[in-house]
Amino acid sequence: MGHFATGVAVITTRDVDGKPHGLTVNALCSVSLDPPLLLVCLDKRAESHPALGRAGAFAVNILGHRHEDLSRRFATSGGDKFGHVSHRVGRTGVPILDGVLGVVECRVIAAHDAGDHTIYLGEVEHLEASEGDPLLFFRGKYRRLSGN
Repeated sequence: MGHFATGVAVITTRDVDGKPHGLTVNALCSVSLDPPLLLVCLDKRAESHPALGRAGAFAVNILGHRHEDLSRRFATSGGDKFGHVSHRVGRTGVPILDGVLGVVECRVIAAHDAGDHTIYLGEVEHLEASEGDPLLFFRGKYRRLSGN
């Protein structure tokens, strides 16, 4: 699957105590336009996995080409991932990263066991978009769009 280029996003949520959680993903896709649904796949070993399962809401923060540092920060385990990262609280109560290409806030409507991952199906509650080029991941490296 490394030969399949993907976009890069940070999934954010809060635990039951209100602590923000987030992790970098590229297993994400649109499922339906009516109603608007998307899915995200989370590794069951991820530190943020239990928080998302209990929160009932998450945000997809779509990263632009200048956000490689954010991707790397949220791809590591442990530590304060939100320290020195500008963010705000979204409409669903989950953290939203400032300055990203787009944000899609979702309510979890289903969770499906899928081997070492859980597939979370989210119904879109709110979305925002801005201009810019996406951060891409291909064959183990970050990439940028080139050409026209």
